[in-house]
Amino acid sequence: MRFPFTLSRNRCKKKYPSAARDFIWQWFFPQKELTPVPGAKERKRYHLHESQVQEALKKAVRLAKVTKRVTSHTFRHSFATHLLQANYDIRTIQTMLGHTDVRTTMIYTHCVPSKTVKEARSPLDF
Repeated sequence: MRFPFTLSRNRCKKKYPSAARDFIWQWFFPQKELTPVPGAKERKRYHLHESQVQEALKKAVRLAKVTKRVTSHTFRHSFATHLLQANYDIRTIQTMLGHTDVRTTMIYTHCVPSKTVKEARSPLDF
């Protein structure tokens, strides 16, 4: 039986012959074990399934005794909040998060206390 993704994998192999050695093609969360490739006599390393990452996060939160609800989306939210606290432009954050509408990015601003400038300062003072 042929799997539909086998053909595209072979095309990728031809188009990007050095992908297995290039850092950009490596998995951020790789599996520990090698997985058999359907229809071939080889084994490859793939990425972890999202359920495995969620289970590891759940275990880490439990061991750290964090009482708040934590999900993988918490990292995304924290990333955006830290950028706002570091005075990054909202449009830059929008691009980094991949939002098409800035109003979606503005949701993160409720976590950051607003700063008021009492006097105008020269950029050279920074």
